[in-house]
Amino acid sequence: MIAAGVCRVSFRTVSATLALSFGLAATCAAQRPAEVIPANVPPPPVYVNPRAGADDPRIGLKAGYLNAADAKFGLELLTSIPKPAVFDPPPPPTPGAQGRMAGNGLTYANSDLAFHGNHAFMGNFYGVTFYDITSPAKAALITTLVCPGGQGDVSVYGNLLFMSVEGGGRMDCGTGPVTLPKDYVVPPPPTPGQPRGAFGPGPASPDRVRGIRIFDISDIKNPKQVAAVQTCRGSHTHTLLVDPKDPNDVYIYVAGSANVRPDAELAGCSGGGPENPNTALFTIVVIKVPLAHPELAKVVSSPRIFADPANGKMDGLKSADNVHGMDAPGRETSGCHDITVFSPMGLAAGACSGNGIVLDIKDPVNPKRLYAVSDPNFSFWHSANFSNDGSKLIFTDEWGGGTAPRCRATDPMHWGADTIFDLHKDGSLKLESYFKMPAAQTDLENCVAHNGSIIPVPGRDIMAQAWYQGGVSIFDFTDASHPVEIAYFDRGPVDPTKMVIGGEWSVYWYNGFLYGSEIARGLDVFKLLPSKYLTQNEIDAANQIHFAELNVQNQPQVKWPSNMIVAKAYIDQLARGKSVSADKLTALIAAIDKKDSKVLKAMAVSLDKDAASAATPKDAERMKALAAIIK
Repeated sequence: MIAAGVCRVSFRTVSATLALSFGLAATCAAQRPAEVIPANVPPPPVYVNPRAGADDPRIGLKAGYLNAADAKFGLELLTSIPKPAVFDPPPPPTPGAQGRMAGNGLTYANSDLAFHGNHAFMGNFYGVTFYDITSPAKAALITTLVCPGGQGDVSVYGNLLFMSVEGGGRMDCGTGPVTLPKDYVVPPPPTPGQPRGAFGPGPASPDRVRGIRIFDISDIKNPKQVAAVQTCRGSHTHTLLVDPKDPNDVYIYVAGSANVRPDAELAGCSGGGPENPNTALFTIVVIKVPLAHPELAKVVSSPRIFADPANGKMDGLKSADNVHGMDAPGRETSGCHDITVFSPMGLAAGACSGNGIVLDIKDPVNPKRLYAVSDPNFSFWHSANFSNDGSKLIFTDEWGGGTAPRCRATDPMHWGADTIFDLHKDGSLKLESYFKMPAAQTDLENCVAHNGSIIPVPGRDIMAQAWYQGGVSIFDFTDASHPVEIAYFDRGPVDPTKMVIGGEWSVYWYNGFLYGSEIARGLDVFKLLPSKYLTQNEIDAANQIHFAELNVQNQPQVKWPSNMIVAKAYIDQLARGKSVSADKLTALIAAIDKKDSKVLKAMAVSLDKDAASAATPKDAERMKALAAIIK
């Protein structure tokens, strides 16, 4: 269970917590009744990876804030930079509070990451931290931007930094509360069982911002706010979208989950159910940002992406019935938690509370839903990642909201996990498997599937993923029906006796290194190490990819150079299978080393021909790709 102290925070702080993911703006996880896991959980309908054995080195690690024991395989921790002091003050004394973060709650928690050039930007519930990663092993703090107002989801484009605001931030980035009428009395928190939205947003205030802040970061040490685009439900997360047909603008897809603001504060805002044609529920928000004049950014549409295509009713989607065997009907889906766009294919994947959806985004202002899925094993659809070729789609389940221990030995392996789907050309999905970080964690560690990114190894589908205090897990899903963990990193609990929220919020591959946003501790920087699951040639091939900029939810499609570094990666992959003999692969390596073009051309012809009888379709692809390089 969550330590009681985690809930002892102000309404302003609580409204910014992960509990917003569930539309419960005033209820934190410790106040919700614990979910009772049924004695006989039905088996998953498809494959799920097995739980690790009791000898897994991640089990039983010593707790500690900055001195916890760790376990790792296939990864090296190059550096870990503690949070800057402004985001790590001592908690105020709270009678009865338990745990290091009890007094601060999530007020100073680190959140998501974005990258531009040699800079990394780490969101925080209190602002943004800027890092110089010119030398990743010696990453260094540049500056901090204090600007509270929610979890601080960030993205970057050129000299512009975008930041989500949801928890009642001030227009001026001030740290005090917004101005309220003198006679205003804060209402009590909702009691269990009250309907969604029972605890309203409070009275109108000219000081409040909920939406997207835009900063000019051309002077990296002195960021300046140039705009604040207001939305009716704020921005829990957002996604940067670049339309290849529009070089003059960028677009922001906003997923808000706060209660609807009053019309007196933001004209046109109204709540209510589908009976209100203007309700701010059952939609996302699209913002258009003119690059030459970002101060003119504005909301340009609120598409009804959950509507029933047959009758047009806006509440056309709901979660699965009887989620986790709770004998309850599905709940209506009224918003998304996160959206990942894959512009090269004109698609987006929305992780939308009770559903996973696929969108056509060829017209970025008017996205259209192509397909939707639900799953009784999924509590909360949280985020999404495409495979590089767009043939697979992963959704994550943030069961427990990120503040609960959901990776214990008693927790089902297909709950709080990933789902891996085949993605068909028409946008439809076929469930292939589940994957969950396999090492059992303790009651003191918040743990569930969270944010990750693709590692660009040619010929394979590999994802690095954060699991909060479950650490980092890297898994291969090339065979969508049988994902396999291939590397990991984990620390012991933040506190040895009490639940204290911490762990990796995100872990993303960027230009040869992995960067982790550790909620309580700071910035982690890793590099991949060769193992029986991943060779140095494969790592070298991935490390040829260089992004000028990376916002993971604006997923890029990678194209590898046609060179011998990539060829050697394909050879190592073929060596694991049965499609090409060991003698032939040895001869091929020798010819590459000798630069024997005549032999290589002959072997290219042979590989191309033999691909038709390869042991697996993936090996056939590798053989053809290898032949194209060496011919």
